[in-house]
Amino acid sequence: MTNQPFPLGATPVSGGTRFAVRSTAERVELCLLDGPDERRIPMTRDGDVWSATVPGADHLYGYRAHGAYDPSRNLWFDPAKLLIDPYARELDRPFVQSPRLGTYGEDTADIVPRARVIAPPTATPDPPLFRPGGLIYELNVRGFTMRHPGIPPAQRGTLAALAHPAAVEHLHKLGVAAVELMPITAAIDERHLPPLGLRNAWGYNPVVPMALCPTRVPGGVAELVATVAVLRAAGIGVILDLVFNHMGESDVQGGTLSFRGLDPDVYARTMDGTLINDAGTGNTLDASRPSVRAMILDSLRHFARAGVDGFRFDLAPVLARGPGFDRDAPIFAEIAADPILSTRVMIAEPWDIGPGGYQLGNFPEHWLEWNDRYRDQVRRFWRGDGRSGDLATRIAGSADVFTGPSSRSVNFVAAHDGFTLADLTAYAARHNHANGEDNRDGHGDEVSWNHDVEGLSDDPVIAAARTRSIRAMLTTLFLSRGTPMLTAGDEFGRSQRGNNNGYAQDNETTWLDWENRDEALEDFVAALSAFRRSTPLDWTAWLTEAEWRTLSGDLMGPGDWDGDGFAVHLPAGADNLILRFDRAQGASALRGKAIAS
Repeated sequence: MTNQPFPLGATPVSGGTRFAVRSTAERVELCLLDGPDERRIPMTRDGDVWSATVPGADHLYGYRAHGAYDPSRNLWFDPAKLLIDPYARELDRPFVQSPRLGTYGEDTADIVPRARVIAPPTATPDPPLFRPGGLIYELNVRGFTMRHPGIPPAQRGTLAALAHPAAVEHLHKLGVAAVELMPITAAIDERHLPPLGLRNAWGYNPVVPMALCPTRVPGGVAELVATVAVLRAAGIGVILDLVFNHMGESDVQGGTLSFRGLDPDVYARTMDGTLINDAGTGNTLDASRPSVRAMILDSLRHFARAGVDGFRFDLAPVLARGPGFDRDAPIFAEIAADPILSTRVMIAEPWDIGPGGYQLGNFPEHWLEWNDRYRDQVRRFWRGDGRSGDLATRIAGSADVFTGPSSRSVNFVAAHDGFTLADLTAYAARHNHANGEDNRDGHGDEVSWNHDVEGLSDDPVIAAARTRSIRAMLTTLFLSRGTPMLTAGDEFGRSQRGNNNGYAQDNETTWLDWENRDEALEDFVAALSAFRRSTPLDWTAWLTEAEWRTLSGDLMGPGDWDGDGFAVHLPAGADNLILRFDRAQGASALRGKAIAS
């Protein structure tokens, strides 16, 4: 391996651009592209890094790698494939799925995006605005904006739309501390979607880690910087949901687009050479390799310099696999030692589908973690089959999982993956037929209940019962110790008609219906959020000083934790508040006044 003398990627230098790419190929060519014209320039090798410097800075480019092609030996070099720079920062077009991407000898220059040379952000970022305990608002840029009547049609579906006053006004109303943006990097549709007339709406299938989606972020890095600045000026932080567990080249039948054609060793394999699939997508990045970790850290620094507050990591145990999960994996120390990244907010989705993949509570002490135990036990309590003791543990910060003076739990009752909040009170089973997989995809055993009618109902009794359940869960969320997370649209009753795996529905199934939203529920959520911001529910002392009583007022005894609820009498520092969780009434309460009825 070489001691890398200059950064990977395309770097503007005096009088030109220096290109550098890591590859184990026998020969690599830089390809400068101008419409259908292509100029190929031989690159010079130093270890596994190939480089070339050319005049000018306004280039569209890719690479071609030459060498042996033998997939059985993990050799995928096919000079017919135009390859995207793994360090590309902008692309000139979206990805398109095609069988040609995976066919040896088929030239792909006409369908593969070109990377664009741009100067990277270099500013030292300001400290994050977001602090644990503030409201995280998870949103899909496209789904949030496509049907918003206050946003100009030409801007809908783009990141810039979040900076529009109409969007900022809604975020302010809810008291959002940070938006958590589902992936805005460029992604490719899974192979099975185009034949079904579907496309990926979520973006969890990237090809290279830094390049922004040309349709969601048409203005590239400049649009990201500008949007972050507007939100920051409004007091709202930005967290990016990033995917470092796999790349969109998929399994051995997938396309050769970037890493596979340049450095296929970035993908983890078993001893016999089989691709490891701990992400369930065909491949898994091997973060035990220093070059892979360096790519991850370079990507994080790139986005941090654009001004974002932090990152949520999809299937985060992959970051610490080698092949098993190691809570002392090198990447954690490398992030902690980095002068920029050590200041950012880190949030783990603490599970993947590999062996030992469930790692809730095992990430570094300064990381936040999505808490699915909170999600499921809050749902179970309000459904009627959960214990009061389990609910008490969750609202008190999940101390059985997270130790220390402050809770690292990201509390949520619904997220992008699974039923919406409204749907989990209206459907007992998934209804994913529109996804084209015979209703086999998505969670098959979600904790949900339909109040005796499956799907939409005009019965006012059913509607009222569902509203009570929704409000009870929302109240529980905002009264819990930790960091609350709300998914966009759940504050006004969004529905996906029982589809609990909307990743393939880039249409009105996942686009928020602003015209028909439940404004009374929205106002209720805004009031809950305002109450939380004015009350120190994450204050360490309240757990020890609070009194836990039965709903009739007696101190809780061992046998009471299996009942229908309890009341938490908070100490004087919290204005002598009483928090009531009363399942029989289907309601939570403050100061004895029901607010979830």
